[in-house]
Amino acid sequence: MAVLRPRRTDEIDPFSDLLFNTLLIFVMLFTVALLAMNPKAKTGVIDAKAEFIVTVTWPDMNPNDIDTWIEDPGGNRVWFRQREGGMMHLDRDDRGLSNDSIVVNGQQVVNPLNQEVVTIRGFAPGEYVVNVFYYDSKDGQPVPVNVSVVKVNPRAEVVFYGTVNLPRKGDEATAVRFSVDRDGRVTGVNTLAKTLVERI
Repeated sequence: MAVLRPRRTDEIDPFSDLLFNTLLIFVMLFTVALLAMNPKAKTGVIDAKAEFIVTVTWPDMNPNDIDTWIEDPGGNRVWFRQREGGMMHLDRDDRGLSNDSIVVNGQQVVNPLNQEVVTIRGFAPGEYVVNVFYYDSKDGQPVPVNVSVVKVNPRAEVVFYGTVNLPRKGDEATAVRFSVDRDGRVTGVNTLAKTLVERI
C-alpha cells in the first residue's frame, strides 16, 4: 500500500523561481537605466540670462584702446569705470594689446582678439544708445570698429551690425541707437549722434 506524504509548504516550484529571477533582473536593469538617464549635475555653473548682447570689436593685434559706452532709457551708463548700470553689464574691458598676454610654461602667449561685450540682462522700454570712444592710441592710426547688437530672446535676431571709423585718440562716435517697447520688441534703429563720454 502506497504511503502518501504530505507536501512541504516551504518548497518553491520552478515557475515561481523563474518569475522571481525575472523580476529581479528587471529591477536591476531599470536601476541601471535610471542612473544612465540622470547625468551628474554641474556644480558652480550659473547660466547668464541676457536679452541683448552688444559686441564691439576692432582689428586683431591692434594696439589701440577702444572703449564701449552704453546708455539705457533710465539714463544709466556702462563704461570701463562703471561696469554695471541698470540691467547692463560690461563683461570685459579690452585695452588693445595691453594686458593681452600671459606666461604659460615659460612661454608668452598673446591673445590677438580685441573685443568688448556688454550684456543687457533685462530691458526697460525706451531708447538705448551705443557709442565707441578712442581712449588711447599706441600708433596714432585710425581704427575701424565693428559694432553688433543681437537680441537673443526668444531667438537670436541681429538688430544692428555696422562699422564706425575713429580717426584719432579722443574721438567718440554713436554706432547705433535702438528703441525697445514694453514687450521687448525693437521698434526703431538709427545712428543719430549723441555724446555719452564724460570728460574726466
